[in-house]
Amino acid sequence: MNRKLLYVISGGLFCSLPAMANGPKPPSELADPVALVLLSVIIGLVLVIAILGNAVVGAMDLYRERMKKEAAKLPVIITLIALSMAVSLPASATSAVPEAAAYYTPLSKQSLYLLVTIVIVEIGVIISLLFVLRFLAGIKSKRKSAKAADPAKPRISWLEKINKTRTLDTTSETEEDMGHDFDGIHELNNPTPPWWNWGFIFSICFGVVYFWRTEISHSAPNQIQELAMAEEKAAVAKAEYLKNAANNIDENNVKMLDGADDLAAGQKIFVASCAPCHGPQGQGVVGPNLTDDYWLHGGKINEVFKTIKYGVADKGMKAWQEDFSPKQLAQLASFVKSIHGSNPANPKDPQGVKE
Repeated sequence: MNRKLLYVISGGLFCSLPAMANGPKPPSELADPVALVLLSVIIGLVLVIAILGNAVVGAMDLYRERMKKEAAKLPVIITLIALSMAVSLPASATSAVPEAAAYYTPLSKQSLYLLVTIVIVEIGVIISLLFVLRFLAGIKSKRKSAKAADPAKPRISWLEKINKTRTLDTTSETEEDMGHDFDGIHELNNPTPPWWNWGFIFSICFGVVYFWRTEISHSAPNQIQELAMAEEKAAVAKAEYLKNAANNIDENNVKMLDGADDLAAGQKIFVASCAPCHGPQGQGVVGPNLTDDYWLHGGKINEVFKTIKYGVADKGMKAWQEDFSPKQLAQLASFVKSIHGSNPANPKDPQGVKE
């Protein structure tokens, strides 16, 4: 493989990327912070690709004799990879269904997918160039030879590689001593892990983009606005829950409703539906007196609720569960309990068991 072949392959790959940008894009999308960040990443990755490409070309010159042995296979493989990326990637980018806009950015989904796809492609190209450069430079063989030359060298775990740390013995601990001693404790050189540094840099970049979107361009809500929207949503959900919970009352969980509104609603139902049998003051007419201490079917709130709900068929009292909601039945039972001891005029004789 010579330098001209690599130039042709790289040129075909880069020329294929503009084809991915077919389709109209509103000029206003370029002012979006997300688009600016992605475009900045794309430009940076292009520079990295150019540098790596130049390094690969230089490595090819240094190892031309070695590459002649692989010339029958390697050009075909790289050519096929470049052609497949040049043909398939534009099709994948244009397959995205254009929509008006995502809720979190003014960018259309087609433009967002296009930019993200270009970034992914560039990262793939960088990884491929690194593998090619590693192969050309013979780094793998050198590492193997180094390990074979020094078998006594301790093996470094993947965790130590990520954190760039190493196990220290007495000698190496002395070398890493920072000279700060307190109560027999020595301060050693313990640098911050790379992943922490990169996370810190990412948090700064994220903060800049977040501040731009929430406080400058106002393309996204800030924390106070998000809190207000969440509280509004919670209030709607609470009102809906309370609306449904009001009808989840039965004889097992009914409670005495002593509010003025509930008792007034219960009295209205009593006068309209119960007064013909029990009298307008509950003194008893056909049905028993509801103001004394005697009860035929129990005088507790849940027992009164149950009697009203299911009725007493053998005594001619109908079940009211089909006529009123559970909340209305609870209001009616609470009103019946509230008139206990009111001593109305002309009360009916006691019936039932005293409670």
